Amino acid sequence: MSRPRISRAIIVEGKYDKIKLESIVDALILPTDGFRIFKDKEMRALIKKLAEETGLVILTDSDGAGFIIRRHLMGLVPAHQITNVYIPDRMGKESRKSKPSKEGKLGVEGMEPQILLDALSRAGLLEHSPAPRQAITKMDLYEAGLSGRDQSRALRQKLMEHLGLPARLSAGALPAVLSRLMDRKDFFTLCQRLQDDCIPSEKPL
Repeated sequence: MSRPRISRAIIVEGKYDKIKLESIVDALILPTDGFRIFKDKEMRALIKKLAEETGLVILTDSDGAGFIIRRHLMGLVPAHQITNVYIPDRMGKESRKSKPSKEGKLGVEGMEPQILLDALSRAGLLEHSPAPRQAITKMDLYEAGLSGRDQSRALRQKLMEHLGLPARLSAGALPAVLSRLMDRKDFFTLCQRLQDDCIPSEKPL
């Protein structure tokens, strides 16, 4: 059974939340690494860019820390670019943890898949019909000259500057972000144009 697609970028708190969501929906999912988002200027810039381009879904835990992070994100991005999704209060402990959280509530990673799908569905986010466009891969980055070549770093930085993405975004994270911003054909066209601009024209003797 195929996973329903969500076109908006989803912001969660941690990597285990990301893993859980990736198992049930097809979406770009980014973790804040908890309170690290407060000081991570590069991640904040990326979140603002994605909110502008695709819209943003905030799905944090239902405890106090989750609401602090949610309020912080809502202060970064205009309200019309945000869809808030909430999980219910469920007491318990995630299997990987030795003890419950401070408030004893399950986080996103501890929710049953159907509970998460229901919450996303109520927010009108699940897309079952339109076929997702072809994803941009790491091999595409290589073929476009963005990795594995002498000028790859410079071209990659030029691409990210053109798209308004943070300069420190890694080559490993880039394909997933690009796949949400453009289709594969437009990606290669843009890379070729940027590459042509990087090649200095020969001056006549």
